[in-house]
Amino acid sequence: MSRPIVLNTVAEVDAWAEKEATPIAAVLTMGALHQGHAELVRYAKANTPSGTRVIATIFVNPTQFNNSSDLAEYPRTLDSDLDTLQTAGADAVFVPDVAQMYPNGLEVNPPMEPGAIGDVLEGKARPGHFRGMLTVVERLLSITHANYSFFGEKDFQQLTLVKAMVATTKMPIEIVGVPTVRDEFGIALSSRNRRLSVQAIEHAKLIPTAMNKAAEVFLSSSSIDEAEAVGIAILEQSGKFEVEYFEIRSNDLVSLPTVGNARVFVAVNIEDVRLIDNLEIAK
Repeated sequence: MSRPIVLNTVAEVDAWAEKEATPIAAVLTMGALHQGHAELVRYAKANTPSGTRVIATIFVNPTQFNNSSDLAEYPRTLDSDLDTLQTAGADAVFVPDVAQMYPNGLEVNPPMEPGAIGDVLEGKARPGHFRGMLTVVERLLSITHANYSFFGEKDFQQLTLVKAMVATTKMPIEIVGVPTVRDEFGIALSSRNRRLSVQAIEHAKLIPTAMNKAAEVFLSSSSIDEAEAVGIAILEQSGKFEVEYFEIRSNDLVSLPTVGNARVFVAVNIEDVRLIDNLEIAK
């Protein structure tokens, strides 16, 4: 496969989009790509009309970080990212600088406030994160002329908010969730995993174990408290995790979870690396 065309300005994206009258699918990333991102590109290729062009975006959005050191430490690996996108089959990649995305300065002006969906889990742990995310996602979807956009279910709360934003603003885009890609131990692939030591990876195997056990308990007892307690106990047994949250919530994140409409959500810190994951509780 040929290397994706690299576009750095909005004008270049406009020219690329107008060159062919084909549908466009967008995969929005912050770089440091792994096989989870590659799967989004492959999934976009396989689940859109024939001839659809796939454009990835790589932009480390400063307004969705509430920790300056986290922003500074976020990996920038453009050369290997382009290799990953080439193998996956992306047609183009938009790599803007901050001035392209925020020509009037780092203003945060989301087209929709995160509301109740954004007040829990990641929104509670990272104030302002979702306002910054919605601001930049709306801009990227508009800039890329996307007809479709594909998001991983690992960031399920983000996916839910983006779907709500597109519905509220009536953007003519189909938002598609893609199942989380996991390694052979069940650990969700993440750009942050590369910062973990071998020992931390061993402990991270407890995350899918805890989620699956909590799901099992919830299905058998319907007790949210009991299921959450079991999952937290599994994580705490290592003595290495700071458990930020471990919660059972409904798929809409705000209504009461029930069997058939529930997911388990987790955020932990290990070796100063923050990991999140979630799992649908299926019958």
